[in-house]
Amino acid sequence: MFPYKTSFSLDRKSNQALYLQLANQFIQLIKDRKLLPNTKLPGSRTLANLLTVHRKTIVACYEELLLQGWVESIAKKGTFVHADLPELYQQEFVKSKVKNTLHKIGFQFYKSNSLTRKLPESKEDFMFLNDGISDVRLTPTEDLARIYRRISSRKHIYKEMSYGSTFGNEKLRKTLSNYLNETRGLNTSFENILITRGSQMGIYLSSKLLLNEDDNIVIGKTNYTSADASFLERKAKLIRISVDENGLVTQEIEQICKKKSIKAVYVTSHHHHPTTVTLSAERRIHLLNLSKKYNFAVIEDDYDYDFNYNHSPILPLASHDVNGNVIYIGSVCKTVAPVFRVGYLIAPKEFVNEAANQRRIIDRQGDALLELTFEEFIKNGDLDRHIKKVMKIYKARRDLFCSLLKEYFSDVFKFEKPKGGMAVWLTLDKKYTWKSVVDSAIKHKLEIGDYTRYDHANTKHNSIRMGFATYNEEEIYELINRFSKTMNELKGG
Repeated sequence: MFPYKTSFSLDRKSNQALYLQLANQFIQLIKDRKLLPNTKLPGSRTLANLLTVHRKTIVACYEELLLQGWVESIAKKGTFVHADLPELYQQEFVKSKVKNTLHKIGFQFYKSNSLTRKLPESKEDFMFLNDGISDVRLTPTEDLARIYRRISSRKHIYKEMSYGSTFGNEKLRKTLSNYLNETRGLNTSFENILITRGSQMGIYLSSKLLLNEDDNIVIGKTNYTSADASFLERKAKLIRISVDENGLVTQEIEQICKKKSIKAVYVTSHHHHPTTVTLSAERRIHLLNLSKKYNFAVIEDDYDYDFNYNHSPILPLASHDVNGNVIYIGSVCKTVAPVFRVGYLIAPKEFVNEAANQRRIIDRQGDALLELTFEEFIKNGDLDRHIKKVMKIYKARRDLFCSLLKEYFSDVFKFEKPKGGMAVWLTLDKKYTWKSVVDSAIKHKLEIGDYTRYDHANTKHNSIRMGFATYNEEEIYELINRFSKTMNELKGG
């Protein structure tokens, strides 16, 4: 007879009901073929006595097994393990090893080489370099939480909690349209706006609509790597052109257009990613004229428009576009905090409509309550107040960071003090390699990360993008201190 009394272990302190604990253990015994098909199970009273539980617990357990199809009840005969259960083929495990099927895969799937990227691991007392992100400690969480609570407590808020538009919340779209028209010189209506979960979704959707296999897209020799990944996933051909102190060299685009058809140009016009340079007015006009003449799209990723320290922001390409060639992409993630996945794609209505259709199959809709929160946050002027506050802080951090770089590393690094953004483009003297810097930095608890992602075109520029906005004054000094120890070691000092 099967040893029921010793085969079950019940935890009366567990949050899981006893009958479910029993049912799950029965299922495992059946899968392991310790209880074979057609095996008659003990009566409810008998098993209750064996396991010292209430009879109702056994009845509930058997009902659960019956509902799941593991057992069958035969009138006047009893409860039996289902007769038609096939044997489950399982890998043999050594008894001393923990059973974990998640490390082995039993099917084939497609991998993407273009999306492979190793992220830094969390290490105690380490400092991590980033390529320019905001300081989340400055996030106006109390203001946002107050707005969110007020919205959530509205009498008819339930109307916003079901399925909504794939375009995003209409109130936010209208407020964003007005805000961007006033602050960035755009000429849009809410119908030109699709709310996205950050800039990357906008880039992905644009790629999906614009590019097929072997279509040509023009990008910089240095370029935003996540955009590259989106274009490569579409199996497009990436045509890389030069980037100088005035941004993308648009004369090269013109020469390319004379020889072959291109579908799009990707540009971070305000502060080129990663080099931080600004696309000059002359080249902006030239690029727009080329897009009209050769009928290609301009994907303008304006990821950090709000951060300018020496002058007012330069109006985006989209503000000068009268021919419907520019797809304008941005977000509040960089400005407020990366966790708030609220972005936007702005384009002619026909393109936005199709982008909304495509969005439906990967992300049915956004977070309506969060979108309503940001609608009020923008409309009430809270966003502008936050920008003014952090601008002063980031400018001071930029000035300190650059002054220390110049003081301690003028013999090994070259850089231009950025006019805006949250990062510096740092070029290492050719007698050193970033690999040697990375290896040495680890000894001083400094994690630099994957420096190779800044040179996918293999130009050997020996530069990386180094963010400063994340660190307060004390942290900047500590960062420079660790960097100094790293470079002194390489110099043999």
